[in-house]
Amino acid sequence: MLLADFGTSYCKIIETEDGSPARIVATRELDRSFCADLATGHNATRRSRKSINELTALARGGQQLVNRPDFVLLDCGSRDIKFVRFHEGKVVDMGWNAECGASMGFTIELLSAYYQLDYATIPVPATGFSITCGVLGMSHIFDAVISGASETEAVAKFVRGIALNAHRFANEPEELYLSGGLCDNPLFVASFPCRIIPLGRFVLLAGLRATLRGETPFR
Repeated sequence: MLLADFGTSYCKIIETEDGSPARIVATRELDRSFCADLATGHNATRRSRKSINELTALARGGQQLVNRPDFVLLDCGSRDIKFVRFHEGKVVDMGWNAECGASMGFTIELLSAYYQLDYATIPVPATGFSITCGVLGMSHIFDAVISGASETEAVAKFVRGIALNAHRFANEPEELYLSGGLCDNPLFVASFPCRIIPLGRFVLLAGLRATLRGETPFR
């Protein structure tokens, strides 16, 4: 079975029968004829034989990967952010924000390329910008640079502001499991005011695997 998580910027794909590892393909490079057997993501309905909602895939994947009855899992994608909260093994809260979370992951990646920054070498700033939208939040960077801040410092405050906004969106837990490409961004992970446990980029694929096996215990 061919499973796919069709993200805005990147697609995560795995073939369950040949034992090959999951692979990441830039969405713009994916062949237009590509069709998965089971998928999730913004293009799943159009590019798969069967699809499930992203929050459903996130919840099922989280339950597979986190061996605890109580936890909060936050997924930060290129275009939106979403979370699920489990209590006593059941989903008790969830949220999806494509407006105030608009293009956060995409903007962070874009800034690193434009300013030629390595997020692994940038220290976490003491404060962050007040940001509720990745696109509109870039104005803070330009204003800070005009006022004398370095580009690196301004971008770091932007990234910290994004992390703080995502933490608030998830209702400010003391511990947070993180899903998505930003798990690989050390500055973003360290900017949260709580303990972060990164799960990587394939949580939704784990949810698709659980769906395929009929392992859908959460309710």
